[in-house]
Amino acid sequence: MKEPWSIKSRARVCAATGEAFEEGQKVRAAIFPDPDSSGYLRKDYALDAWQAREEEGTPFSNWVTTYEPPVIEEKAEDVVDQDPESLLRRMVEEDEAHTENARYILAVMLERKKLLRETDTQEVPTGMLRVYEQRKTGDVYIIKDPQIPLSEVDQVQQEVKELLDPTPVPEIEVAETTEPATEETPAEREEE
Repeated sequence: MKEPWSIKSRARVCAATGEAFEEGQKVRAAIFPDPDSSGYLRKDYALDAWQAREEEGTPFSNWVTTYEPPVIEEKAEDVVDQDPESLLRRMVEEDEAHTENARYILAVMLERKKLLRETDTQEVPTGMLRVYEQRKTGDVYIIKDPQIPLSEVDQVQQEVKELLDPTPVPEIEVAETTEPATEETPAEREEE
């Protein structure tokens, strides 16, 4: 069965009360199994509403986060289309099995750059899922941990590097000389 690894965005209002969140407010984010799509559904709650909510089932994952209103960033036209987060977003949306290792490496790379933070891990029948939250936007990425063997990490990192910068570096031919170059003397130049 194919798992839906979709991206879940932060809500602007409490799922229980419908009240708008305020900047800096602590909220409880929760991901529930969605029986309609066999995927996941994200809901955000004010902390007091989380405690008072009526049972909606057991969340797949939940954590406390700070609400920040969505930031609409204008991208300069010369920005490279394949920055690590854009590439991760595209790969998650496409959900192709052959990109599983690259998605995981990109998520770890973005976590190290402090752009994503891991909020939870969950064991499922198909393996380990890691839940990452984008620090600015609150978008959540659910990434399967492919348990890459240490012997294959360099190969996957090289694959990710090539995905981020697909232009091949041209090789420069270096002419080999067997004789050392000698400089002509002024007398030799006059003879020519």
